[in-house]
Amino acid sequence: MNCYNCGVELTEHDFCTNCGADVVHYKKVISVSNFYYNDGLEKANVRDLSGAIVSLTECLKLNKFNIDARNLLGLVYFEMGETVDALSEWVISKNLKPEKNIADSYIESVQNSPSQLESLNQAIKKYNQAIVYCNQGSLDLALIQLRKVLSVNPKFLRAHQLLALLHMHNEDWDKAKRELVKCTRIDIGNTRTLRYMKEVNSVLNVDDGLKNGHKSPKNEEVIKYQSGNETIIQPLAVKEPGKNYAGLLYLLGGVVIGLAVALTLILPGRLQSVKARLNEESRSVGEQLDKKNAELTDMQKQLDALTAKNADLNSELEAYAGTDGTLQTVEDLLNAAYTYLDTPDDMEKISLALEGIDKDAMESDTISEAYKNLYDKLLETAGPGISKAYADSGNKAYKAGEYDAAIKDLEKAFSYDETNGDALYILGNAYKKKGDSKNAIKIYNQVIELFPNTEKARRAKDYLKELES
Repeated sequence: MNCYNCGVELTEHDFCTNCGADVVHYKKVISVSNFYYNDGLEKANVRDLSGAIVSLTECLKLNKFNIDARNLLGLVYFEMGETVDALSEWVISKNLKPEKNIADSYIESVQNSPSQLESLNQAIKKYNQAIVYCNQGSLDLALIQLRKVLSVNPKFLRAHQLLALLHMHNEDWDKAKRELVKCTRIDIGNTRTLRYMKEVNSVLNVDDGLKNGHKSPKNEEVIKYQSGNETIIQPLAVKEPGKNYAGLLYLLGGVVIGLAVALTLILPGRLQSVKARLNEESRSVGEQLDKKNAELTDMQKQLDALTAKNADLNSELEAYAGTDGTLQTVEDLLNAAYTYLDTPDDMEKISLALEGIDKDAMESDTISEAYKNLYDKLLETAGPGISKAYADSGNKAYKAGEYDAAIKDLEKAFSYDETNGDALYILGNAYKKKGDSKNAIKIYNQVIELFPNTEKARRAKDYLKELES
């Protein structure tokens, strides 16, 4: 026994001679753990596997590093047909002690035979399916599954017990007892097996008692007498051969009864077997049909997604190629740039080309930064000249009293050059002259805000007072 703190072997003292740790309780725990291990080993040797599992589990609760106990627990599980639990214990054992551990051999013996491992996995799946059948009330299918399980893994204790329980449910007590005897050969101390066996034995003993109770002693009707040293036995009633019609009637009755038994017992069993097979085939066809329906549903979803994606792409393509789309906007921008380069002094022609550009489209994400920069540069270069041209024509219309035309040209003049304060001021005057006080006030406020401390701003303030009074 080694110290839990430093790993040095302990002595008879109640403390570790190396690190001084108190090991009184530790020694007691290890001793109790070893007691449970020895108890589990003894029970395993006499095939009391259930009791061995209880003792070894208690041992590992006290000392999880007891490798021998864990490996033995895995062997017990494997002997009971519990392959998964056995492998789990051996894997844990290997992780706790990677070197010189017999658990390696146990794991390799199972994993080195892929066919055996696959058979054991299939046995577990079939057992689980049998439980599903039981829950669904398909007991015949459960019986078939369990027989398949035991043909692959004859030591699977739980499968034997469930098969015995199904036989008990069907009141086939002899078959149930045979399965329970197999269970006791695997694990003699299993509580569930013993409980089932007690129930079966109680039923079988009652049946035997009833059979014995109905038996009546056979009184032979004979006459016995002594003739010298010999005893002579003579029957009282001797039937002559050839006249015993009752025997023939009994024979015919036995044949009829045999046919009736065959029709009532054997035929329903075969019909049930055929029905179970048809149910299995129907279930298989239903599963395949569900699978095909699921595949069709997935394909329909994929088709709908592709159709929606195609519609989105068509919409996007129309946004690029339509009359108001991106390509048209780019074409109008290039046309305006060419007009400016070809006739830089023809402000009217340049302004018409610029007005043909869709300003909302220029602000969309479909227009690249290069085209946006070209548009801004074109406005920056040609804007002042266009603004001046519109300001001159607007001022001319204003002086002529054509206020609507003046307003139109002056608004364009200010939109192309926001530094053109004169155009904005005259625009306010045009609104004032037209009698549109609301817009006049709005424009005068812009003049005051954008061009403070100027003559235009001072006059705008005077006009505001006049309009607001």
